[in-house]
Amino acid sequence: MTTGVTVSVPAKVNVQLAVGPLRPDGFHDLANVFFAVGLHDRVTAAPAETLRITCSGPGAELVPLDEGNLAARAAALLAARHGHPPAVHLHIDKDIPVAGGMAGGSADAAGALLACDALWGTGADREELLGLAAELGSDVPFSLLGGAALGRGRGERLTPLPVAGRFHWVFALADGGLSTPEVYRECDRLRGGEPAASRVPEPAPAPALLAALAGGDPAALAAAIAASGNDLQPAALSLRPALRRTLDAGLAAGALAGIVSGSGPTCAFLVKDTAAGHTLAQVLEASGTCRAARATTGPAPGAHIV
Repeated sequence: MTTGVTVSVPAKVNVQLAVGPLRPDGFHDLANVFFAVGLHDRVTAAPAETLRITCSGPGAELVPLDEGNLAARAAALLAARHGHPPAVHLHIDKDIPVAGGMAGGSADAAGALLACDALWGTGADREELLGLAAELGSDVPFSLLGGAALGRGRGERLTPLPVAGRFHWVFALADGGLSTPEVYRECDRLRGGEPAASRVPEPAPAPALLAALAGGDPAALAAAIAASGNDLQPAALSLRPALRRTLDAGLAAGALAGIVSGSGPTCAFLVKDTAAGHTLAQVLEASGTCRAARATTGPAPGAHIV
């Protein structure tokens, strides 16, 4: 009898997030260049009488342990699709920052899908799992895929992207989170609201950024990030002005580029190598502009059984 299945799932950074005009359904079309990095949550699915969630690790006290947890919803969705009772104990071991714009909740949902599929023997193929992931949230499919990918629509329609070599990152973690819906609303407000929506261009990936990833060129990627960036960054800075100090501190300390990750509040810095990453993390922590800093590399693989 299977006692449990553990799946490792990566965090992500958006190296470009182009946000289109507000749609009638309240969403925005995106050109979202996802990049998976080596900070991981682990999701373990074990037999249980009912659906139960537990969590450990940094920020665990902030993770909901009821049906509102995205991993719980993932297990329930897979169970309903295959006529299986949603009886499973999901334990989430957190290492991805909670509410940091790095898709930790989405990663946990992807991990739950893969772990429950293996535990229950439902035999869902990759296409089915990606479809279920898209029903759960815009970032969940990429957590299954990993590597690098262009997300279209709300971000759920993925095209894998080639990446040469490894890129080195430092993530500056902020106190507290930012509400993604609130950041999008602020983005719309800063753009002039609904009357100005027609002037917002349709989102498109930057060719220079895709070429830099494919060529493994950190300097070229830094230039592309500076030019293309994150359309949600002005909104995140408007809601949390202190993030500007974090970005300035990282750039002053030698980062090649700095960007708010997704809807924030984590700030991501591209650096030239491992040594530069460790140095920058120490400088950022000493600067008082963030609560902690983490150095890592990517691309990282998507959700996989360990």
